[in-house]
Amino acid sequence: MATRWGILSAGLISHDFVSALRTLPTDEHQLIAVAARDLQSAKQFAQLHGIPKAYGTYDELANDPDIQVVYIGTIHPHHLSTAKLMLAGGKHVLVEKPMTLNSKGTDELIASARRSGLFLMEALWSRFLPSYEFVMKTITDGVIGDVLYVNVTFGMPMAEVDRMAKRVLGGGTILDVGIYAINIIEMVYNGETPEEIRAVGHLNADGVDESVVAALKYSGGRTASISTNSRVELPCEAIIVGTKGVLRIPMPFWCVNRVYLNNVAYEFPLPELPEPCNFYYSAGLRYEAIEVRKCLTTSSLESQVMSHKDSQLLAKIMDELRRQVGVKYDVDD
Repeated sequence: MATRWGILSAGLISHDFVSALRTLPTDEHQLIAVAARDLQSAKQFAQLHGIPKAYGTYDELANDPDIQVVYIGTIHPHHLSTAKLMLAGGKHVLVEKPMTLNSKGTDELIASARRSGLFLMEALWSRFLPSYEFVMKTITDGVIGDVLYVNVTFGMPMAEVDRMAKRVLGGGTILDVGIYAINIIEMVYNGETPEEIRAVGHLNADGVDESVVAALKYSGGRTASISTNSRVELPCEAIIVGTKGVLRIPMPFWCVNRVYLNNVAYEFPLPELPEPCNFYYSAGLRYEAIEVRKCLTTSSLESQVMSHKDSQLLAKIMDELRRQVGVKYDVDD
């Protein structure tokens, strides 16, 4: 039986996710309905993607008995409330990164899913890409020896984009792009909590970070560093250095289809999409949908690739980075 999807929000990332979902077999993934706060937007989205139902409220989506799992593509501040609404409606949930604005909200959402006996996963698509599987296998097989240093940068001129610039929208580089940098460090260091974090940065006039530089200290002589920026373009790559070699994940490291192992390139082609998309290599979003179906068909309430513990650690590290550079959201109180 196909996994029956509902889509919450008809925005840019939802468009890309649905386009990627449409590259998968229809006997495995079926689009049932889309909901947006504006019914006309939902209808236009549904027509474009061949979705049978369009709703003008999120409650209608939560109450649709034909839907098994909901993908949430709203802005950051709405993740917690909309995910809880879907869980209350008996729906499994795939929610865009970051899961919520802070670790308090993330803990609350995970607890809600567990009480309901429903699946919940943060849609951090990098973890499921074939290129990242190659990176992790290379590391676990010892090909580059013991990894002692990871460096990741993510910066693009987007300081005027609302989702990046406004505190009320959960703006700032840490939650929007820094999460990808922290994620790969967390993966490489096997979900270990850093022993120490030191961060500095600059805030915009609305009090959210437009640049951050951070150093993370781990046990066993291991370190990592990240740089984020919304005013200038950084290399946007990840460098993983071991005692026997180096892995380089080039721009755009968060959704890459090519990895360099000791300067030798390995390619991971992605399929063509049925519609033009908004972000780099959005066909890669299909792999998180595959993971959701795998978990649901095996009655797993969380993914082992992107576990609840992984999401909680990401949230805690981002909380600490924001605390040190001085970014505070209303929900932090």
